[in-house]
Amino acid sequence: MADDVISLIKADHRKVEELFAKLTGGKGDRRAIVAALHALLTAHARAEEDVIYPRLDAHHGLEEHKEAEVLLDALKRAQPGSAEFTNAHALLALSVSHHVQEEESALLPLLARMTDERELRDLGKMFQQRRQQELRALTVPSKARATSAEGEPTKTELYERARKADIPGRSRMSKKELEKALAKARS
Repeated sequence: MADDVISLIKADHRKVEELFAKLTGGKGDRRAIVAALHALLTAHARAEEDVIYPRLDAHHGLEEHKEAEVLLDALKRAQPGSAEFTNAHALLALSVSHHVQEEESALLPLLARMTDERELRDLGKMFQQRRQQELRALTVPSKARATSAEGEPTKTELYERARKADIPGRSRMSKKELEKALAKARS
């Protein structure tokens, strides 16, 4: 596999398409597929946001990532086989498909034109490191998972509250930063 950032991004896109195909086909453990989809999409999005988008001034991509995050959260909460699950799956697949098509037809060619091969490989290393960092962060120890199950809001829930409160910079905030910003907004 090539180690330049464009090849790495496209490889992730193909993996996401495979996961959507598995969900659509109804084969396998749907909860496990959704969990894998969540991890990959989240890590991929954070790596793009931190490594690629600043070079391209890609604000539209950030909004699409947030939309996908909200839809992905709805898919995670829905019961497989329910109408809610089917609708969330369809909306998320459509949103991600549109994003991938736009990225591969416009943003990645732009990046290729403005960046030489060495820089693309360097960006690939940074993309992989950031993506792996996010994947590790998403692997929450079972004790922390139990705490979240007891009523502590998830980062996605806090993000939604911050969005409703129109808190600026929320897309780049950690869970603790979201909690602090929401507390400050309430006071």
